[in-house]
Amino acid sequence: MDMLKSLGHPEEMYNLFKFKLGGCRAVLPKLDYDSMSDSLKTCYMYLNQTSRSFAAVIQALDGELRHAVCIFYLVLRALDTVEDDMTIPLSSKVPMLTGFHTYLYQPEWRYTQSQEKDRQVLEDFPTVCWQTPSPILCLQSGIFQICKCSGYGFFFFLNNYQVSATLTWGQYCHYVAGLVGIGLSRLFSASELEEPVVGQDTQLSNSMGLFLQKTNIIRDYLEDLQEGREFWPRQVWSKYAEKLSDFSRPENIEAALQCLNELITNALGHVPDVLTYLSRLRNQSVFNFCAIPQVMAIATLAACYNNPQVFRGVVKIRKGQAITLMMDATNMEAVRAMMYQYSEEIHQKVQSTDPSSTQTEDILCSIRSQSLPDGSLASHSHLSPFYISCAMLLAALSWQYLSSSSQSSDEVLHGQ
Repeated sequence: MDMLKSLGHPEEMYNLFKFKLGGCRAVLPKLDYDSMSDSLKTCYMYLNQTSRSFAAVIQALDGELRHAVCIFYLVLRALDTVEDDMTIPLSSKVPMLTGFHTYLYQPEWRYTQSQEKDRQVLEDFPTVCWQTPSPILCLQSGIFQICKCSGYGFFFFLNNYQVSATLTWGQYCHYVAGLVGIGLSRLFSASELEEPVVGQDTQLSNSMGLFLQKTNIIRDYLEDLQEGREFWPRQVWSKYAEKLSDFSRPENIEAALQCLNELITNALGHVPDVLTYLSRLRNQSVFNFCAIPQVMAIATLAACYNNPQVFRGVVKIRKGQAITLMMDATNMEAVRAMMYQYSEEIHQKVQSTDPSSTQTEDILCSIRSQSLPDGSLASHSHLSPFYISCAMLLAALSWQYLSSSSQSSDEVLHGQ
């Protein structure tokens, strides 16, 4: 039970209870579907079906930007579905990947042979790609360029399936997630909710995507291995084992942890860029949209660092922890404090005998200096122990009643 997992964390207990009572609406306001066309409602239905972790934060964006990001996500989900579908023969998949961007200008194009779970975005592609919300966002031209680059990137890795080097790992993550970050940043600026520099600085936008993607790849070692996928870079893991699958064997756990820690260190190298990017944002809804996944990512890396469970099952942050991050990550000061907190948590786990320990310490030092230069950690709780105890008791007694009426509020957390 989620409540039990957070018993040792009073602030999480309080936030779980607050979230159930409707506190989520401060960060994730309810979307007004009545004002939408039927086809746009269909797009949001597809969004909720294909993304539990991003659907809510997308729908919390302001104005026309909300619709633009929804369509942008669905188009890229359609492209990703083609790439993921192993039932599509290469003779069909290759031209689909390299030419996918042209389908944006073919009103009748659709693909009905996919066996993937998200195939509805391909089967009803005309509804998706012809819902351009506002001409001023230049939505189709932005998607066109991102789809073109992503499609050719997927084609390249289709012929070089195993990620063979750290640079190649970065390239793969760029095509999968970095380009998404770049496209989103351009939409933020085109909407005029953010300054032009946000969309122009592709390095920072790329780092935003890479940090999230590398975190997912690190965390999903066992799941990917069981499904026959290898996304950990060979240049790194080959220093510790003959085969990537060797890490799942108990006798190889020391080498496995050393490899894991090196990859986490690599991912942490993007955090300074993340902090710089977030510090430039001015619109509250855009800030929440960008900041929440990033703080959840560093919390996930802190949970994974030097953790044998990565090679035995699934490592996830507590639901109460995720809710606390989501409700608190609404301003730059709080985000800096969170980055500092989790870099300190990782620092406490670093062992001097670890081959990458020096590099890890260096990047953690950089994160801490950029987060809170004075070394002070902001306190989020101003509640007395007595009040917290009462809130915990009340939350425990009310949990079952509240949970039956709040299933929709939980969707954003399932992907973390």
